[in-house]
Amino acid sequence: MAQATERSSLGQWGQRLLAALFLTGQVVMHLISRPIHRRNTLDQMAAVGPESLLIALITAAFVGMVFTIQVTREFLTFGAGTAVGGVLALTLARELGPVLTAVIIAGRVGSAFAAEIGTMRVTEQIDALHVLKTDPIDYLVIPRILACALMLPLLNVLAFLTGMTGGLIIATTQYGIATSVFLDSAKNFLSVWDLVSSLIKAFCFGILIAVIGTNWGLTTTGGAKGVGQSTTTAVVTALLAIFISNFFLSWLMFQGTGSAVLGSASATAGIG
Repeated sequence: MAQATERSSLGQWGQRLLAALFLTGQVVMHLISRPIHRRNTLDQMAAVGPESLLIALITAAFVGMVFTIQVTREFLTFGAGTAVGGVLALTLARELGPVLTAVIIAGRVGSAFAAEIGTMRVTEQIDALHVLKTDPIDYLVIPRILACALMLPLLNVLAFLTGMTGGLIIATTQYGIATSVFLDSAKNFLSVWDLVSSLIKAFCFGILIAVIGTNWGLTTTGGAKGVGQSTTTAVVTALLAIFISNFFLSWLMFQGTGSAVLGSASATAGIG
C-alpha cells in the first residue's frame, strides 16, 4: 500500500513537471503576443523585492561573516591573509549570493505563490477568471514570473554588497586585515564575467521559482489539504531545481582551466 502511494506521488510529481514545461511555453507565447498587466506586475515586484529584502540582507551579512571567520584563520596560517577579500568576493558572486538568495525567495515567495493560486484553484476563483474572459496566465502567472526574474538579480546584488560588508567588518576587527588590502584583493580577484554570471544565475533561478510556484498552485486539487501539499512540494521542487540548474550553469560558465587567484597573484607581482 505504501509503495503504491509512493508511486502515485512520484507520478503526480512527474505530471506536474511536464505541466510546468507546458506552462513555460505558454508564458513565452503570451509575452510575445499579449500585453502585460503592469499593475499586477508592480504589485508582485513589491512582494518579491522590498518585502524580502531584510531577510535576504541579514542572511547575506551573517554568511559573509561566517565565511570570513572560517577562511581567514586558515589563510593566515599559510601567510595568505591578503587573499581573504578576493576569495570571499568570488564565492559570494559565483555561488553563495545567487544560490542563497534564491533559496530564501523559494521559501518565502515560491510557497506564497503556490498557496495563493492553489487556494484560488480549489475555491473556483480560477474558473471565475475564465468566466470573466481573463486568462489566468496573463493575470496571475506572467506578473509573478516577471517579478521574480527582475527582482532576484537586484536582491542578489544587494546581498553581495552586504555579505562583503559583513566579511570586511570581521576581517578588520577580528584579524587586523587592513580595509584597503581586503578591498584591493576583492578588486583583483573579481572580473566582470563573475558579476555578470551572478546576475544570469539569479535571473534563471527567479524564473524557475515563479514557474514552479505558480504551476503547483494551478494544478492543486483536494481542498485545504491539497493546498498544503502543493505548497510544500513546490518549495522542495524549487530548491531541487535551483541546486541542479546551478550545477549546469556553473559548468557552462566556468568549465575549463583558468584561475582568478593566479591572475591576481600575477597582477600583484607585476605591480610590485
